[in-house]
Amino acid sequence: MPIAQINIIEGRTDEQKETLISEVTDAIVRTIGAPKQSVRVIINEMPKQHFGIAGESAKKIGR
Repeated sequence: MPIAQINIIEGRTDEQKETLISEVTDAIVRTIGAPKQSVRVIINEMPKQHFGIAGESAKKIGR
């Protein structure tokens, strides 16, 4: 059972996350031939102040 974990900063819509899950699933099925029913996608959404870029939080630099 393939499991894809994706870490993203908060702020995406539910529709964007649904599309992400679908596209990642399709890529796994195409790439390694896994049955679609066996693919799992986990999205870890984090607050902007919990994600650092070049030594500062994404919130601080306006991302």
